[in-house]
Amino acid sequence: MSPLFIWTGFFSALFVLLIVSRKNFALAMFLGAFVLAIFTIPISEIVALFISAFLDPSTVLLALAVGLIPIIGGILKDTGQMDDLVKNLRIGNKALLAVSPALLGMLPMPGGALLSAPMVEKAGKNVSNEQKCGLNVWFRHILFLVYPLAPAFIISVKIAELNLYQVLLYSTPLFLLSIFLGYVFFLRNVTGETNYEQRLSLKKLFPPLTVIVIAPILDFLIKAFFSPSIPETATLIAIAGSLILAVGIGGLGARRFARITRESRPWNFAFMIVGMAFFLNVFTASCIPTLIQTLQVSPVLLCVVIGFLLGFATGRIQTPILIIIPIFLTKGWILSAPVFAITYFSIFLGYVLSPIHPCVSLSAQFFHVEVKGLLKTILPPALVGFVVSFVLLFSIT
Repeated sequence: MSPLFIWTGFFSALFVLLIVSRKNFALAMFLGAFVLAIFTIPISEIVALFISAFLDPSTVLLALAVGLIPIIGGILKDTGQMDDLVKNLRIGNKALLAVSPALLGMLPMPGGALLSAPMVEKAGKNVSNEQKCGLNVWFRHILFLVYPLAPAFIISVKIAELNLYQVLLYSTPLFLLSIFLGYVFFLRNVTGETNYEQRLSLKKLFPPLTVIVIAPILDFLIKAFFSPSIPETATLIAIAGSLILAVGIGGLGARRFARITRESRPWNFAFMIVGMAFFLNVFTASCIPTLIQTLQVSPVLLCVVIGFLLGFATGRIQTPILIIIPIFLTKGWILSAPVFAITYFSIFLGYVLSPIHPCVSLSAQFFHVEVKGLLKTILPPALVGFVVSFVLLFSIT
């Protein structure tokens, strides 16, 4: 095969990946992998690589675990547990404007920005629509940087084949930086207090809070004390425990649970993991890694600049990670936890700016703000974060 033919296949696969992922990320993974495979490896090997993605125990367990996460989110929403959590947070007005979208941002569901927008509207009576819109988008996704069971975070770490909690050590400072930037650009001048219509109810506060925090705690403890041969076993057990707790607190019957499961579409999240594994299998088996080694590109350009641009262009986090990480590794560079954390953060900054990102357009619509006005509001903190990422990665590579 000529290099031109192989590069044509690679960019065709990326094109399919970028376009289809706007509608269905799981389908994009499979289609992109098949396109890449047709151009780069013998037909006889494609079936074997496809089957191996479904048979790898690590991939299967992670797929099952990630598939349960949207069901938990659906239960918390349907039973009103998430509303109970937010309504019983007795914190200052500035903190409420940040915490309410952040908590609701942990529910992996399309259009979720519309859940937090009314709470931001209520708490931000003295705040401009542009500011409310900006902070709804910024803080809604901020926990993606540190919440161990956020699908974007857990999937991205899996692609990089790193220890999730080691990455967490380095992503936490970037998370704190994001909070600081959010405060300076969105909350610093906020005044007024929130008037609560109901008395504080600890009975309504702690159950949903426990559902949210119990999974990462269990995951960490099982891995620390039992060291399962397949680490994803701990993740599946932990998330299943959180799901059982959510069902018990919500008092769900079988019919209602089945309805919530259907509406949550867990199979999209599960097949996303398998599709990712198939794409990486094909990429590794192709001759693309050999060709990439000849490209003249620096780690900073690839991870920070291209990462940021891909996050903006795709309105996704996993898609840029799936493109950048294999290229990074085939260059022979060492993908350490701090390098990954900075790369992930750079992509995140482009992601929260992207008009393709549904939360951006939905927030703009709710607060009656033009998308370009919203971008002007979010761009300053994103650019500060971008410069910090550039300097940090340049200094360690």
